[in-house]
Amino acid sequence: MIRKWIIPFFMTASLTFLSGCWSSIELKELAIVSAYALDKKEDGTYVGTFQLINPMNVPGALQGGASGQNPSIATYTTTGSNPLEVADRASKVVSRDLYFAHTSLLVVSEELAREEGLSSVLDAMERGLEFRTTTKVVITRGGQASDFVQVLTAIDQVPAEKAIKSLEFTEKLYGENIATNLQKFINAAVSSGQEPLVSGFTVRGDIEKAKTMEQLQSSDGSATIEVNGMGVFKKGKLVNWIDGEKNEGTLWILDQIRQAPVTIDWEDHKDAISYKVIRQKTDVSPQIKDNKPAISIHIRAEGDLRTIEVPVDVADPHVLLQIEKVLEQKIKQEVEAAIQEAKETKTDIFGFGEKLHQSEPKKWKELEPKWQDVYFPALDVDVTVEAFIRRTGMRNSPYLFDLEMKGE
Repeated sequence: MIRKWIIPFFMTASLTFLSGCWSSIELKELAIVSAYALDKKEDGTYVGTFQLINPMNVPGALQGGASGQNPSIATYTTTGSNPLEVADRASKVVSRDLYFAHTSLLVVSEELAREEGLSSVLDAMERGLEFRTTTKVVITRGGQASDFVQVLTAIDQVPAEKAIKSLEFTEKLYGENIATNLQKFINAAVSSGQEPLVSGFTVRGDIEKAKTMEQLQSSDGSATIEVNGMGVFKKGKLVNWIDGEKNEGTLWILDQIRQAPVTIDWEDHKDAISYKVIRQKTDVSPQIKDNKPAISIHIRAEGDLRTIEVPVDVADPHVLLQIEKVLEQKIKQEVEAAIQEAKETKTDIFGFGEKLHQSEPKKWKELEPKWQDVYFPALDVDVTVEAFIRRTGMRNSPYLFDLEMKGE
């Protein structure tokens, strides 16, 4: 009979050692931070601006008809000697505990990224705050980070989400930018064989008006936040910006092109034919030649013809073959331009060093100390490109071709 009650007795006794939800915080006591912006004054003081979600003014929230009358976010600014102190001092101006677990965007000013870098900033974020490693990192190009997070956006009620979607769409559809999160930046920064890339943003227009509800009451808005180039880092500090076709060349090498357009000249007509990539694969092969490091890059692209502004008979396979050759040359030029730019700034943003480390670990020990400054700038890189046209659209030949034939 006693044995029957032994297990229930110990189960009941163990309940006294359970602490329950001792550290729980009510939702109404939290301020959800959607974006955190960091600037720095001339005296070295950090300026932090917090973009907080106002749930009562976000469409879909439980509110009594007030949606649209007030901003869906609120911003607060505090100062401190380091990023953690900035967050701690926010309690002076915010009546709730700042909650960083849902922070989707970290915004850093160009000045701070150049002068101090992001290594110490991100280390503080990773240690002391509740940031997720998936939080995206961006740089405000030529402006203050605080202005960026205070601009109201019409379609996306939370401005941080607008910035992230812009990053993702431009990376996917145009191949001009890259969405870098905390984990990607830290991994690249601590690696001796690769340097990080971070996309830049620019605020254009009347910034002060863009911080008020007047921004949402017009169809075009007083100001916009736009993706603008990619920042190159070396030893944790911003050292260069790359733009345009060099951005595309960089993403070709990184195997991150998804649906980017490629525009080529044809018969003395500039930007006459547009090609849309639908599939792409880049293989980077490291090797040692004559006791020196070398890299071979092979790019295979498949896509469709989208825009043709000159008379071209796309039903002729020989013409399509000629277009493919021009496309291959254009992609190769973009890739080689990106490599040359990186060599000039001595920043291996492509991870060539990491590839060598994986394939030639013994040789890498010899190359590693001087990789960025000596071996990478002199690296022999061979680029080959294959481009294939899979579809030419609903018409075998463009209207211009038919008009030309009719004129004859």
